[in-house]
Amino acid sequence: MARASFNVISVTEAAAGRIREIMAASDGAKAGLRIGVTNGGCAGMSYTMDMVDEPDPADEVVSDKDVTVFVDPKAVLFLLGTEMDFETTKLRSGFVFNNPNQVSACGCGESVELVPAAAPPAGH
Repeated sequence: MARASFNVISVTEAAAGRIREIMAASDGAKAGLRIGVTNGGCAGMSYTMDMVDEPDPADEVVSDKDVTVFVDPKAVLFLLGTEMDFETTKLRSGFVFNNPNQVSACGCGESVELVPAAAPPAGH
């Protein structure tokens, strides 16, 4: 089982509602949504999201507003303090990451430049 710790990210009510909708519409029982970052795109990195049947035991577990989000351990320092939101505009709807570690984003909105946060103090 994945280990629990402090919440790396927070989830807004809108994001939690959308996660619950996705979970309810998924084929079979899912453990939750897994978030990470990957190298690529014109700004250097992109967020990743996948439904998971079984989390990786090394994942950080975030339980917020009755949803479970797993954070890839390689992404933790890039996501510390991030607020995950879901918004709908005239042109698009989707998850939005309000990330204090993001220093720039590309014009397409698919790629970001992230810097790692300082590691949390021991004992958290």
